Amino acid sequence: MRRKWKFVVAPFAVAALVAIVGEVVMHLWNWLLPGLFGWRLISFWQALGLLVLSRILVGGFGGHRHHDRSRLRRKLEERWEQLTPEEQEKLRGGFRGGRCGPFGRPAREPGETGGAV
Repeated sequence: MRRKWKFVVAPFAVAALVAIVGEVVMHLWNWLLPGLFGWRLISFWQALGLLVLSRILVGGFGGHRHHDRSRLRRKLEERWEQLTPEEQEKLRGGFRGGRCGPFGRPAREPGETGGAV
């Protein structure tokens, strides 16, 4: 019975949240930006459009997966700890050698040009 209740309430809760956030954005825009920059007032639907646009440009719609990153980091740390000191040094040397980007590349010799390798 509880699950059915969630499916009935969830759409209304999401709609209420969208309405509240849209109103807040609209009122903040209409309070600040016309006075500061001389921009026009916006409607509720324009405020929702701005929210969607900003989410697409800045945040995307995939959500944030911080827990996946921390799990990956833990896995890599566990693998690193299982390596022998010789294997760890070999990997560090590979990083310094420029295989993994500019991290730890040796300084250029005097007279050396910066052209492609």
